[in-house]
Amino acid sequence: MPLPEKALIAQIRRMVGPSIRGRNGGGNRAVLTGIGDDCAVLRLLAGKDSLVTTDFTLEGIHFRRDWHPPETVGHRCLARGLSDIAAMGGEPAAVFLSLALPRDLAQSWVGRFARSLISLAEKHGATVAGGDTAESPDGILADIIVVGTVPKGKAILRSGAKAGDRIYVSGELGGSAAAVVKMRAQRGGGRTKPRDYVRHFYPEPRVELGRVLREKGLASAMIDTSDGLSTDLAHICEESGVGAEIDSSLIPRACAGKPAREVDLDLAMHGGEDYELLFTAPHRKRIPRHIAGVAITQIGQITRSRGIFVRNPEGVGYELHPRGWEHFRK
Repeated sequence: MPLPEKALIAQIRRMVGPSIRGRNGGGNRAVLTGIGDDCAVLRLLAGKDSLVTTDFTLEGIHFRRDWHPPETVGHRCLARGLSDIAAMGGEPAAVFLSLALPRDLAQSWVGRFARSLISLAEKHGATVAGGDTAESPDGILADIIVVGTVPKGKAILRSGAKAGDRIYVSGELGGSAAAVVKMRAQRGGGRTKPRDYVRHFYPEPRVELGRVLREKGLASAMIDTSDGLSTDLAHICEESGVGAEIDSSLIPRACAGKPAREVDLDLAMHGGEDYELLFTAPHRKRIPRHIAGVAITQIGQITRSRGIFVRNPEGVGYELHPRGWEHFRK
């Protein structure tokens, strides 16, 4: 059973520890007062725009306790929000976590979850500054809010792509979806080891990459691949009023499993939760093959005509329809 609410909050507050220094200096300067008051007090710097994103993590939808150790649930819970900040070219500042926990959940599970989440926040310079706790009648629910900053007027939006822009993606795609396929094929998923599917269990939000793309003015539009390449590219095209053409042979496919094998093109095209950055750049911009230690691959270009088309090296093509993750879709 989880600790009583006051004790649980006190434990999380101790885990957050010295990352909040308040008005005495040090720590995260954007967070003046964190856990312990009715509201966190943030002082976001002059000349900055604030970024706010929120994401649910729901047991049975985003994770299963028999598949995912608590450390991976905590990491993935926050990685979702940090990836949204990265997709805007921003820098995370504060994190707010609301947890609804079933009465029969072991406190050790909660502690391992929280330590992993806090560790990832600190790695990216953010402070867990508050949240809420409640008892859940059925299953674990976590709501994460991440607040970040970006220089005034410099946020990279989905709506900036123009005809002729090149399309790029970071890292490799399909590794997270491959883990889900593997776990569904195994009874209970218990034999699927996190080290064999790191991009699923411990995805790395591309915060530093997003910041560099923004600082150097390289990206005209950007989104993270949380829902899958086909769906996320469609979001950029819709918001920008353009179309796209991509080359299937250029899509970087992840290697996953033991022994490691390259994933199917279908998983790379439609599988979500890779949390890579998908961005466009004007054709005159020179985009390095690696930025901030992450591989960058050109996979196509933006077109004037609506619709997204896939072509292979032989020139055979077809229209690509979004088949990534979408809640409530039949």
